[in-house]
Amino acid sequence: MTDRLVEANEHYASAFTDPGMDARPVLHVAVVACMDARLDLHAALGLELGDCHTIRNAGGVVTDDVIRSLTISQRKLGTRSIVLIHHTGCGLEALTEDFRTELEMEVGQRPAWAVESFRDVDQDVRQSMQRVRTSPFLLHTDDVRGFVFDVRTGLLREVDPA
Repeated sequence: MTDRLVEANEHYASAFTDPGMDARPVLHVAVVACMDARLDLHAALGLELGDCHTIRNAGGVVTDDVIRSLTISQRKLGTRSIVLIHHTGCGLEALTEDFRTELEMEVGQRPAWAVESFRDVDQDVRQSMQRVRTSPFLLHTDDVRGFVFDVRTGLLREVDPA
């Protein structure tokens, strides 16, 4: 499979031209979203190359590493807005923290990270918004909005932070 990706890159690179931009996103926005393969964020949000910073992980969880990336994005690369996108039918809804115990039993070491599973996607978005808003490292926490992407319709639904 990796060979297929490398071959695709060679094809891409054959027609590649330097886009002539730096790492600062044109729209001054950072998007944090789940890594789910059903989410084509650029298409869903009408984004082009260079428009935003995109940070993805399982569940779109605002972890310490996400805060690290957002801090660099804001303080060094000029982003001002943060958009959080979780989605319906997320695999983390089916997991529990027991997954860490299973891994420990299998490999002999307990992961240091939390699974961050959840049952209520709206509440999980609210928790993520709260983690962003209370981080002492982030400069701009007044423009933080959270959404749930419906994997069946492609529509975003905004989550009330209250």
